[in-house]
Amino acid sequence: MKKISILGSTGSIGTQALDVVRNLPNEFKICVLAANSNVELFSAQVEEFQPELAVLADEDAYKKLKAEKNFPNTKIAGGRQAFIDAAAYGDSEIVLTSMSGFAGLEPTINAIGKGKNIALANKETLVAAGELVINLAKDFNVKILPVDSEHGAIFQCLHGENPNDVEKILLTASGGPFRGKNFDELQNVTVDEVLAHPTWNMGQKITVDSASLVNKGLEVIEAHWLYGVDYDKIQVVVHPQSIIHSMIEFRDGSIIAQLAEPDMRLPIQYALTYPRRLPSPINHLNFWQMKNLTFEEPDLKTFRGLKLAYDAGKIGGTMPCIFNAANEVAVNAFLRGQIKFSQIYDVIENAMESHAVLQNLSLGLLTTEDFAVRVMSEKFIDRL
Repeated sequence: MKKISILGSTGSIGTQALDVVRNLPNEFKICVLAANSNVELFSAQVEEFQPELAVLADEDAYKKLKAEKNFPNTKIAGGRQAFIDAAAYGDSEIVLTSMSGFAGLEPTINAIGKGKNIALANKETLVAAGELVINLAKDFNVKILPVDSEHGAIFQCLHGENPNDVEKILLTASGGPFRGKNFDELQNVTVDEVLAHPTWNMGQKITVDSASLVNKGLEVIEAHWLYGVDYDKIQVVVHPQSIIHSMIEFRDGSIIAQLAEPDMRLPIQYALTYPRRLPSPINHLNFWQMKNLTFEEPDLKTFRGLKLAYDAGKIGGTMPCIFNAANEVAVNAFLRGQIKFSQIYDVIENAMESHAVLQNLSLGLLTTEDFAVRVMSEKFIDRL
């Protein structure tokens, strides 16, 4: 029975991961559950799975949980540092990092430092600190197993292949709810329209990123670090049906693709059970019922966040961290009604043009730069 820790257990990926555990009760033991502030859902999870340790990062939520509940088989802790420490707790074999944003970086680094394999759903970790994280994983002989549907697909397509034979990574994108729209049509879209993703049910932040194609830009940077492929060999292909989750083109012209229904439980399960394949509850594809699979070129002029991501990745150093921090601030501002959807790109572009790029990355440097970019971006938003 594999011991696992889930950081971000009340979010979209975390709750689906627990569905995977429910479906395979003899395969997993939950060592740690950690979340931010959803006391009601977290309490139900702790009662059901009885982890050794349960942590709420939000201090007030932790105090509420502590006052209202008693878990005789589980140690309860609270606060940001407790959340970071939870990543390295006990003898769990794999840590699922499913919290959102730059806040996932330090817990992930802490887990790697204790030799724990990472099931990576927190893409901002590799975007902001890819070089640092990949080198640490090599130093501690830690596997980084991608949970994104696209990166999970690439991981499977590369299995048993010679990396030197890779000609191109074909990273698929659904195109989001505004596929085919021009820039003028994006000016007055509402939060509800942005959050109405056509094929995936995800958390708010990643859904906004998907609508802006910034999410695909984050995945481009991830792919560079996960698979050691130059940016010029990573091609985004819009595939609205979300059946092909990504492809690899080899130098002989062959293309290998991974296909499945759009259900995040599949890549989550494969990351947690790797290298084994076990039965899952997702619907299997019926090729007789599939009408068509279509492919399009992304519109980099309208959805310019994708181009900015390529630029950030190629510049390197702290620039991907700058890109990520500005986007996080911009998305939150959009969800609060402070800026228009199209102004997300303006916030990112301003940060990339205004902030100096530094090299020789460390956790301390990236944390400082992340904070500085957030402050600068908030001030820029106030002037819009």
